[in-house]
Amino acid sequence: MGDPIDRVDLLCVIIWTGFTGSIEPQKWVRPILIRSRMEARRFMANGWLMALATVWLIGAAAGTARSDGDIALPDPRLSGPLSLEETLATRRSVRRFTAAPLTLSDLGQMLWAAQGVTDPRGRRTAPSAGALYPLELYVMAARVRGLAPGVYRYRADGHALVPVAAGDRAPAVAAAAFNQDWMREAAAIAVFTGVVARTARKYRRRAEFYVHAEVGHAAMNLSLQALGLGLGSTMVGGFPPARIGEILGLPEGHEPMLMVPFGHPRPGKNRR
Repeated sequence: MGDPIDRVDLLCVIIWTGFTGSIEPQKWVRPILIRSRMEARRFMANGWLMALATVWLIGAAAGTARSDGDIALPDPRLSGPLSLEETLATRRSVRRFTAAPLTLSDLGQMLWAAQGVTDPRGRRTAPSAGALYPLELYVMAARVRGLAPGVYRYRADGHALVPVAAGDRAPAVAAAAFNQDWMREAAAIAVFTGVVARTARKYRRRAEFYVHAEVGHAAMNLSLQALGLGLGSTMVGGFPPARIGEILGLPEGHEPMLMVPFGHPRPGKNRR
């Protein structure tokens, strides 16, 4: 198998690459790797550390950023039938939807457009002040092929869904949102929540402004992506945040800021 030191070097590089997606550690990390390598040498003679690390690496490779119970989404596509200019020119609010279900691929594409990771450093499709990413994106799925109705959290780092609550919550949400009954027709409803404390650690009093701006960026991404998939959507801001959070079973600190119902638009005059 080679010299133990070589094995430790290789192990450190593999672990670092698995965590960061980069083969070149930053300068501040190198002393940590060197110290870890020195400590690891003492155990390599028995071989058990390598065995343990191998098991850990296999598990990480099989489910990086995913845990038991997460639902993997199909990989997002990076091209589509419409240009950006066409989506900008044709975007309209849609409030009437057919009963046609979404595919899991369509749902994943919509969520990726709003908050998907686009490079090894964890940068996302929507800009974030200080790259702090205070948004948590949830979706209420009512009609999605292969997905049980319920509330799910989108895990951007693993492009996966985390089940939160079972059952179709759209009727209760529509009633709570000042009886906007048309929302019940949507195949799914994206719910953008913000954890302002994440941004406040750096930007203090400006944090809330930055988080609201970030919601706007992400929601527009989602709306434009809907057009590229032949779907329609509308942004909804009229609702009591605390009540919506209660209906969806959201954790404390995840404040609902904006909802976007989406689905297949009904034919006819349905855009405004």
